[in-house]
Amino acid sequence: MPILPALDRSAADGVERRRFMAAIAGGLLAAPLAAEAQHSGKVWRIGVLDPLGEASEGSQPNPDMMFEGFRQGLREAGYTEGQNILVEPRWAKGQLDRFPDLAAELVRIKVDVIVAGGNQAVKAAKQATRTIPIVMVSGDAVADGLVSSLARPGGNVTGVTIFSSELAAKRLELLKETVPGLTHVAILWNSANPGTALQVREAKRAAQALGLEVQSVEVRDPKELGRAFQLAAKGRAGALLVVSDAGFDAHRVRIAELSAKAKLPTIHAFKIHVEAGGLMSYGQNISDMFRRAALYVDKILKGAKPADRPVEQATKFELVINLKTAKALGLTIPPSLLARADEVIQ
Repeated sequence: MPILPALDRSAADGVERRRFMAAIAGGLLAAPLAAEAQHSGKVWRIGVLDPLGEASEGSQPNPDMMFEGFRQGLREAGYTEGQNILVEPRWAKGQLDRFPDLAAELVRIKVDVIVAGGNQAVKAAKQATRTIPIVMVSGDAVADGLVSSLARPGGNVTGVTIFSSELAAKRLELLKETVPGLTHVAILWNSANPGTALQVREAKRAAQALGLEVQSVEVRDPKELGRAFQLAAKGRAGALLVVSDAGFDAHRVRIAELSAKAKLPTIHAFKIHVEAGGLMSYGQNISDMFRRAALYVDKILKGAKPADRPVEQATKFELVINLKTAKALGLTIPPSLLARADEVIQ
């Protein structure tokens, strides 16, 4: 009978050994889970440089196009404001010379990532920090020197780029299709924004191919908008191409009022101008672009390096037409064009 106790002790030792190994394995598994739990408990601070803002001209009752898409993207990525993420917005409200001070303020409060809308905001953020990651939504990022290349941006900047200059031909085609007998087009642009010069060059090239004469109408300050429309009328422009610019976005209501007074059909880059009273817009869906920017933020918070994260090109475009404005201008929008519109404002 002595063998039975020996077998029992061996079995007991085996049970204890298995329990010991299970405890070790459990500890090894628990360690990363505990670290992940601690990581997920962090509240990230995201700074946002917005060229417009909740109190900007014409933003009510419509929500700010940038924040609407950005917050949607954060929710899709699993973030809840006030719980695991805090958004620190800094509104320029159309005064783009405020960007350097606003960017410096975000650096002082030690945000984890800066999201910058527009080339001037991105440049201000780059000047303020070389270490905090910057997620941009901007035009022609390589041409404006914001990144080294789309595939390998380098530095601390990545995000989504808008090739506004490449859309100039399409916008002029839409104007020619809409305005009967159009021969002269004025181009309204902000020479204080270096990024707009490329758009103007491309627009002039496209106009020549379409057989349109071009009048360049340059402004450096919103106070010059009234004079700009007077020059366009004096030059007998039959329509106006408004170059994509954050300053123009902020003063879209004023631009719509001046174009209505001058009886001048306009085409813009973004829908918010048409909502403000402009005739048409054709360009990227800006809300979707900032939704994509939020997903870049998520990747960076999870360890991705901006220098290695390829810049994404916008692929979603929309045509928006304001029929009320067309009627006030005495224009009949061709049915074929209405059929192609993504949205028609009555």
